[in-house]
Amino acid sequence: MRVIPARMVCPPSPATSSTRRMRPARTPRQKPAYGFTLIELMIVVAILAIIAAIAIPNYSAYVQRSRVPVALDALQAHYARMEQRFQDTGSYANGDACAVAPAATAGAFSLSCTIGNSGRSFTTTATGSAAMNGYGYSINHNGVRATTAHPKGTPAQSCWSVKGSTCDT
Repeated sequence: MRVIPARMVCPPSPATSSTRRMRPARTPRQKPAYGFTLIELMIVVAILAIIAAIAIPNYSAYVQRSRVPVALDALQAHYARMEQRFQDTGSYANGDACAVAPAATAGAFSLSCTIGNSGRSFTTTATGSAAMNGYGYSINHNGVRATTAHPKGTPAQSCWSVKGSTCDT
């Protein structure tokens, strides 16, 4: 007699194999979905469009305002040179013209100087051109600053205004 060790398993007999249950066929396991749905992408696009609708006009106004200080600096520099001339000679004039000619242009502004009161007064003006059309600033012999033209209106007081109808501080 042959002894079968306990660990060995006998193969099923042909008579019992037909009574065994069949396992269902394995289906491949579904992988988890990665990425974004179309609705999520559309929400992001809508949010970006709203942000762009707000940001682009504000940025354009910022760029427009950034061009003004060049002209204001040129006006102030010309005023200082004219005052030095007046202290040296007692007159702002050299004949019928300003004793110190302003720079022809300062960025997108053209500068001009006019003499009054027989050389005892002057007004220097910066007038916008091209992208700065509609902007105007001036300074006179007393140091009075004025915004002579601005697309958003000029302030009631004598001051330089970069943003429009209110004086800058």
